[in-house]
Amino acid sequence: MTWSASLAPLREPNFRYYYLSRLVNMIGNAMASLALAFAVLEVTDDDPAAVGYVLAAHTVPMVLLLLWGGVVADRFGRVAVLQFSNIASAVSQGIIAALVITGTAELWSLVVLSLVHGIVSGVGFPAMASMLPSVVAKEHLQPANALVSLARSGIVIIGPTLAALLVVSVGPGWALAVDATTWLVSGLLLGLVRLPAVVRRSTGASTFTELREGWSYVRRTQWLWVVVLGFSVLNAIHAGAWFTLGPARAKETIGEQGWGLVLSAEAVGLLLMTLVLLRVRLERPLLVGMIGIMALGLPIYMLGAHPHLLWLVLATFIAGAGTELFNMGWNLAMQEQVPDEMLSRAYSYDALGSFAAMPVGQVLFGPLAVAFGFTDVLVVSGIVYVVVCGLVLLSPEVRRLARAPQADPAPAPA
Repeated sequence: MTWSASLAPLREPNFRYYYLSRLVNMIGNAMASLALAFAVLEVTDDDPAAVGYVLAAHTVPMVLLLLWGGVVADRFGRVAVLQFSNIASAVSQGIIAALVITGTAELWSLVVLSLVHGIVSGVGFPAMASMLPSVVAKEHLQPANALVSLARSGIVIIGPTLAALLVVSVGPGWALAVDATTWLVSGLLLGLVRLPAVVRRSTGASTFTELREGWSYVRRTQWLWVVVLGFSVLNAIHAGAWFTLGPARAKETIGEQGWGLVLSAEAVGLLLMTLVLLRVRLERPLLVGMIGIMALGLPIYMLGAHPHLLWLVLATFIAGAGTELFNMGWNLAMQEQVPDEMLSRAYSYDALGSFAAMPVGQVLFGPLAVAFGFTDVLVVSGIVYVVVCGLVLLSPEVRRLARAPQADPAPAPA
């Protein structure tokens, strides 16, 4: 792709407003978790258990409502649902910020408001995940996904630093107020997106019926359910082995600073692969994506077997690049192959499989490390990760899935 083709989505007004909305929202999200954690610690006199209660109050309802959010988005329209979710999030986060700033926040109020935020996030997530094909031409889906990913990668690098500066300089309450403002601005920008009105179905189908329709579609689409099933295992391994055991293993081997370099290398790999994908078209999105994500098993294995800083930095750089390959391949497969009227529900089943697996890994891998040792658990986890990727690739539909054909260019005027 030429640079002109790579930037073509930005010439479409609907995509520009959607992109700005996502950009503002991602800036707020990058700051929110750190600011909320410090706010809870401030309110509870440094009780770490309280942070877990508040974060769980957000996560649990979000996971439980993902499927319902997919039905709502397919039924009422993604822009309207996402705009409601963003503005409701602005209100809940704004109230938390006001309570923290005024010194009137208590643990129970933070838990309740985080619960509300989790509910509206669960409703809005499938709409957000599935909206891109509605705001950009099909032939521009890859560069559009790459532009969104490019913004996300940059914000992941600078967002936590910005949040920490706000927390230190003006306090966690004001950092949360900035997050609430980004939710509001994001919702208002979505109001500028102009899409055809959703034609509501006249069948009177219940929510349960529409959920069953979504599940039937997932079940009969082999490439979709095979990848989702595979990632229910892969995400449990990644969350448990890498994010739960990783910091402790790093502390006794490469040190805290080394661990920071390792995580930064992964972010750089993500960012550079995004730049590549702005120019290079993926033709077999799931085949290339699964081969790319297989690279995540390498740093997990090395952290257990041979935790040398230089080799770990190189391994996580490659893993970051591979992760972006998969992210791009998966989004293209979903956005090009799944019918529009089913897309939000398909994304909700995908998200449920992904999110539900993470706490399983986080809970399971600590006791496993105590029982069998960090080295053995990490080595086996890295090997199993690669094996599961290989099993997913045994599916012919995964290997053979091709890109949707590009539209023929319009004939030149006579």
